[in-house]
Amino acid sequence: MISKFIGRQKELSLLEDEWNKTNGRLIILYGRRRIGKTRLITEFTSGKNGIFYLAEDTSPHIQITRLQEKIAEFTRDEVLRTLDIKDWDQLFGYLTKNCPSERFYLAIDEFSYLIKSDKSILSTLQKYWDTALSSSNIYIILSGSMLGLMSEMVLSHASPLYGRRSRDILLEGLPFSDSKEFLNMSFQETLETYMILGGVPEYLLKASEYTDITNFVEKEFFDKFGYFYREPYFIISQEFRELKTYFSILNSIAFGNTKPTDIANFVGIDARKIYPYLENLIRLGFIERRVSIFGNQKKGIYLIKDPVFDFWFNFVSKYKEEIEKGVFKLRNNEMPRFFGKRFEIFVEQEIIHHFIPDFRKIGRWWHKGEEIDVLALNEEGKEIAFFECKWQEVDRKRSGHILADLKRKAALVKWHNDERRELYGIIGKKINGKEKLREMGYLVFDFEDFMSLSKFDVKG
Repeated sequence: MISKFIGRQKELSLLEDEWNKTNGRLIILYGRRRIGKTRLITEFTSGKNGIFYLAEDTSPHIQITRLQEKIAEFTRDEVLRTLDIKDWDQLFGYLTKNCPSERFYLAIDEFSYLIKSDKSILSTLQKYWDTALSSSNIYIILSGSMLGLMSEMVLSHASPLYGRRSRDILLEGLPFSDSKEFLNMSFQETLETYMILGGVPEYLLKASEYTDITNFVEKEFFDKFGYFYREPYFIISQEFRELKTYFSILNSIAFGNTKPTDIANFVGIDARKIYPYLENLIRLGFIERRVSIFGNQKKGIYLIKDPVFDFWFNFVSKYKEEIEKGVFKLRNNEMPRFFGKRFEIFVEQEIIHHFIPDFRKIGRWWHKGEEIDVLALNEEGKEIAFFECKWQEVDRKRSGHILADLKRKAALVKWHNDERRELYGIIGKKINGKEKLREMGYLVFDFEDFMSLSKFDVKG
């Protein structure tokens, strides 16, 4: 475990604010496996008085016994250790009667395992929360990685705990500005690693064992004994029963099928039946539905959102047989093509607002085979900026061609504003002659500009 705690300042602040309020507090913390929930809880509870229990996927009796031991240790009650407690009602009944007078926490990590083995814990918690705990000094954190189960059983209207939580926090990946702190590579390789892994702390810790990305992906993705070789399978199997269908959908999208009908045809099911599967994948953060900015909101496409899943289905799943035989070799253009796609997403989500901060509406545009990588509209709605993203070094001549084609495509964008002012730009690894282009009024940014941002400076 990395000794330095990185990022999560907003989440820590939210947890601290709730801690400082009066009466009982009920916090629901959820997020995908390895996203850093346990570390966040450990960091937050450091120096505070309370009970931390890491649940396991085992029987209710074992779960109750282990939590009973934790409570007995906290309350220093040797009698509690000897009691034959058979259900959650008895255990929470004891805790309710023996609550300390000062603020204390009860953090149950992987709470979804308790629900999975015995749903009665939800109604038991509801009973004791309503009758006593909500007016006590207890600070409960319920954390879970099984997103579907947490959404349905803890957060939904049908949950016994609905309306009782003080706050719920969906823990997502760290931004690049924090993720880079885990790595010791060059700027480009740090960014490439981030575009493969996203901001998942445990994944970044694994990558931190390497000083170059080539060695990392070969040993951890393209080797049947690698850390990531079966990772998406474990995650999907934790959430869904129909593994073949969900894997086929993700494979279909990775192969370039982005429309529901095309995805359904690839999978081999009726087009009308594909939507519940897509919605489940969206709800759990594996895919996303995108619409063209200024386009028809009903005509969306589906893309893999999770970077690890995107990389895994584009390479590991695609070439599994070759990897199993130990003969897999990357094709020349495949990795740059993947990075080119993820670079557009990175620019849209994490870069563009640093250079044109007044442009808040940001997205992509496409129509009838034409596409603009990034389009941004300023707050007043009077200025619009069009960008092409290039995962390559661009010379002066090439820049001219790119900008000319960008202007051609921009003329096709239906944006009704008589006073509009249009700006054009290129964002890439290295843009030669960028100062001259800037003098001509173009918005041009490359890695040199990225690294000039203090939050993006890397150790490598």
